[in-house]
Amino acid sequence: MHNELLHELQARGFINQTSNLDGLNDALNAGKITAYLGSDPTADSLHVGHLVPVMMMRWLQKYGHRPITLVGGATGRIGDPSGRDSGRPMMTEETLAKNVAGLKRSYSKFLRFDGAENGALMVDNYDWMKTYSHLDFLRDFGTDFTVPRMLSMESVKRRLDNGMTFLEFNYMTFQAVDFLTLYKQHDCILQICGADQWGNAIMGIELVRKKLGKEVFVLSTSLITDANGNKIGKSAGNAVWVNEDKTSPYEYYQYFRNIPDDLVDKFLKIFTEIPLDEINRLSAAQGAELNQAKKVLAFAATEIAHGHDAAVQAEETANALFGGGANLDNMPTVEIEMNADMPVLDFLVATQLFPSKSEARRMVEQGGIQIDGNKITDPKFIVTVADEFMVQKGKKTFLKVMKK
Repeated sequence: MHNELLHELQARGFINQTSNLDGLNDALNAGKITAYLGSDPTADSLHVGHLVPVMMMRWLQKYGHRPITLVGGATGRIGDPSGRDSGRPMMTEETLAKNVAGLKRSYSKFLRFDGAENGALMVDNYDWMKTYSHLDFLRDFGTDFTVPRMLSMESVKRRLDNGMTFLEFNYMTFQAVDFLTLYKQHDCILQICGADQWGNAIMGIELVRKKLGKEVFVLSTSLITDANGNKIGKSAGNAVWVNEDKTSPYEYYQYFRNIPDDLVDKFLKIFTEIPLDEINRLSAAQGAELNQAKKVLAFAATEIAHGHDAAVQAEETANALFGGGANLDNMPTVEIEMNADMPVLDFLVATQLFPSKSEARRMVEQGGIQIDGNKITDPKFIVTVADEFMVQKGKKTFLKVMKK
């Protein structure tokens, strides 16, 4: 592998699979290329689980290539079956529009959307998909996809026994047409995707070859999992969001600060731009020094997503909570309606620390809740009305609660 970008991506652990590594290497060595990454608007923000391919696109742009971010206004109306055991719920047009706007904000944190030669573009596949009638689509592409080939895809096979719909079955054909369209409109020759999108992306390679006789490429990344090995995502209930109105910069910082020790090296390479020799030094640390490496990781990752000032504030807040000596003005804060004393379980649900009273009860009974420094172990405890509270959940989650 002789191309500098591919060497960087390989050394940092981004690359999971490639359709033709030698061919992609030659294309990169021949000049600047255009690559795209797609995301369906199933939420109004990206989350950490999305960021491996996003960071790969960031590196691609740093090396002078042009990134395209595709927001799936059309595919979002279908629902991607990849990695799922059931269909996605249908969204209203209002929700789709809100989510598309949120994704645009997320991408803008990581990529430059400017007038430069390699400035990123943002496109919506609804812009071209809405021009096809059902008859037009079948006439133009129906003979390019065979049923046996589509049935061979892992995303299809896992759903056949529990009711995959014809709607979802069409998803991969839409994604393939996206690749063909971007090749024709922007000379886009590379699709970057997560490992779970490999089958859908390969269909795009095959369609471009059938229609135009040209070779394009796919480069997939590995998936990020939580401490229990679960894929990080909205449906898994463990998402750490990129947009600050969903996950504060402090909470974002704390996510990276509290990762397991064995993920420090991997996360430093993927979620920061720290040079590899410095990462090797940091991740070789042990004990207290490894905790310092986690602080470096948390600051660098937060700085990329939220800017330098927000990273400094998050670091200062963490130091105040865990080390003392700084103010708490920038810690996560929530306002709740509290016109009278409240049962503690109602209070905890109102703060959004817990989705239900049963989960709040379990944490209280386990001794995992403190209010203003006092451990609460009685689920029948009454919280006396006040203007401000400091709530601690477990050892590492702190929240300032203000009365409206």
